[in-house]
Amino acid sequence: MEGIEGESSEASRYSLRPSRISNEDIIFCIDSDPESLCEMKVTGPNGRPVTRLDSIKQAILLFINAKLTINPDNRFSFAVLGKSASWLRKEFSGDVESAMTALRGLPTTSSCGHADLTSLFRVASHEAKKSRAQNRILRVILIYCRSSTRPQHQLPVNEKCFSLDVLYLHDKPGPDNCPQEVYDALVDAVEYVSEYEGYIFESGQGLSRILFRYMCIMLAHPQQRCTQEHLDIPKSLAKKSPPAEAMPEDVTSAPNQ
Repeated sequence: MEGIEGESSEASRYSLRPSRISNEDIIFCIDSDPESLCEMKVTGPNGRPVTRLDSIKQAILLFINAKLTINPDNRFSFAVLGKSASWLRKEFSGDVESAMTALRGLPTTSSCGHADLTSLFRVASHEAKKSRAQNRILRVILIYCRSSTRPQHQLPVNEKCFSLDVLYLHDKPGPDNCPQEVYDALVDAVEYVSEYEGYIFESGQGLSRILFRYMCIMLAHPQQRCTQEHLDIPKSLAKKSPPAEAMPEDVTSAPNQ
C-alpha cells in the first residue's frame, strides 16, 4: 500500500499496488501411520465408528469442491507419509472424481516409528519449479496424525519456492505421547520451507467439525493471507445479551388549575 501524493481526500489517500494472484497446484500429503485409524468422537451411519482417516478424506473432498468453486483452474495431487513420503497420484488434476479415486486407494501402514519429510520437500521443490514455469504456485498441505513421533527433515537452506500448511490431529498428552514437541517440530518445518504465509492447526479433541473448520480456513490463498497470529476467524458465536429496553419517561400530570 503506497501513498498518492497531491491528494487531499481521505478516501483516495492510499491505493493498492496491482498484483497477479496465481492459480494453485496443491499436494495433499496424508499420514498413513496406524494412528490415522484412531476413532473420532462421532459415529457414522448405523452407528459405525468414524476414524481420523474417514474424516480426513471428507475434509479433503470438502476443500477440493470449495476450491474449484472459487477457481476451477486449481489442481491437486496426492502423496502419503510413511517413514518417508511417496506419491499416491503424481499427476495434478482438477477432476473431483479423480480425487475420490485417489483417496479410496489411500493405504495405511504398520507403525513407522519415524517420519522423514525430506523426500516430500524435495519433490515439492521440484514440482514448484514446474508450476512456476506455468505462472502457478505450489502448496503442500500435510495432514499428520502421530502423537509421539517428531517429524524430521534434512535439507540445505535454499530459496523458498513453495508454501506449507499443516493439520495435526493427535491424542492427549500422556506418558507415551508428546504432542507439544511434535507440534513444535511441525511449526519449525512450516517456517523453514514456506514461501508465503503457512498455517498450522492442531486438535486433540477428536471432533470432525474442528477438522472441517480448519480445512475451510486453509482455503485462503497463500498470496492473500494475513499472518496466522493476526487470524481472527472463525468468529465466536457466543450469544450477546440483548440491550436493556429503554424505559419510557415518567409522565408528570399537569397540576389542577
